[in-house]
Amino acid sequence: MIPLVKPYFPPREELMPALEEIIYSGYVATGQPVYDFEDKFKAYIGNPNIISVHSGTDALHLAYILAGIKAGDEVISTPMTAEPTNTTIAMVGAKVVWGDVDPQNGLLDPNSVRSLITEKTKAIVLVHYAGMVCDMDEFYKISKEFNIPIIEDVAHAMGSKYNGKIVGNYSDYTIYSLQAIKHMTTVDGGFLAMKDGLQLERAKRLRWFGLSKDKSRLENDITEVGYKYAMNNVNATIGLCQMKHIEETIGKYIANGKYYDDALKGIPGIEMVKYNNNTEPSYWLYTMKVERRDDFCRMMEENGISASQLHHRSDTHSIFKESKRELPNMEEWYSHFVHIPCGWWVSKEDREKIVEVIKKGW
Repeated sequence: MIPLVKPYFPPREELMPALEEIIYSGYVATGQPVYDFEDKFKAYIGNPNIISVHSGTDALHLAYILAGIKAGDEVISTPMTAEPTNTTIAMVGAKVVWGDVDPQNGLLDPNSVRSLITEKTKAIVLVHYAGMVCDMDEFYKISKEFNIPIIEDVAHAMGSKYNGKIVGNYSDYTIYSLQAIKHMTTVDGGFLAMKDGLQLERAKRLRWFGLSKDKSRLENDITEVGYKYAMNNVNATIGLCQMKHIEETIGKYIANGKYYDDALKGIPGIEMVKYNNNTEPSYWLYTMKVERRDDFCRMMEENGISASQLHHRSDTHSIFKESKRELPNMEEWYSHFVHIPCGWWVSKEDREKIVEVIKKGW
C-alpha cells in the first residue's frame, strides 16, 4: 500500500549517534541544542523572531495569548483543519466564528470573513490546508482595514511561499508543527514566529512557567501565568539532523505535486484545485475534488493506494455547538475533496502508477 502520510527521518548512521550523544550527556531538558535548532529554523524561514515549543498546539495557544484574545472575544476561523486550531481558541475562552471556504480549494474565503467581522473580532486564523496558501493578498487588506491580527496555522504548509518568501514573514503570528507526519518531524514539537520582536521575551517566559531563562529561579518573579511548553534537547537534536535534509525532503513533495498538477488535468470526474495568486504550495497532501468519492477511494485501495479526506470538519464537534452556522461552500467542498499520496516516499514509479490507476476511472 502506498501510504498517504509517512514520517521522514535522516539516515540511521547520522541520527542515532547524535541521539545517543545527547541522551547520555546528562543534558536532555532545554539547552543549547534547542537554541541551535531555533537558529537554524530562523535562518530557513528568514524571521529572527521565532521560539520553539513542544507542539504546534502549544504554539497556537501562545499565539492567542500574545494576541490578547480572552473570554468574550471572537476569532474567525475555518472548520477545514485539525482540531487544535480551534480547541485552543476555546482554551483562552473566546468564541470561534466559522468562516466559509472557497469551494475551489477548501481555504478560508476572504469575502465570508469580511462579512463576519464585528467589534468582538480579535483575530483571523488562516490555515494553509494541505500545503495550499490562503488568499493572503485579500486577507492582508482586511487585516489592515479593520486592524485585526492574522494568525497563520502553517502545520500543513512548511516550505510553502507567499510573494516568493517562505510563509512566516508577514503575519502577526505564524505557527508550525513538527508532529510525526508533517513535512519535518522531531517526533513532536513546534515553532511560533512573530512579526513584532518586542513580544519575543514575553513569549519565552510564557513557554516556561512565566519564568525567565536569563535569570536563576532565585532571582525570578512570575508576573503572569506561564506553561511548560518548552522543547527539549532530544527533540531538538532530531530537528538539527532534519534541517540538513529539509530542502530536499520538501522538494520531493513539491516535485510530486507539480507532476500531479500536469498529469491529472482533464481526467473525467476530477476537478483540480485553485492555487491563490502570489502563492506556492508545498503539497503536504495532494488535494483535488472527485465525483463519487467513496467509489474513488475504494478503487484506489483495491490498487494498493491510500486515498481519504484525512481530517473531520471541526464545526461538527459538540464543543462548538454555539458556533454552528450554515456553510454552503464548506458543504460542497467537504462532499467532494480527497487526498492522494504526494510525499517524499512517493517515487516516480509510484506517482506514474497512481495517475494510470486514476485514468482508468472508478
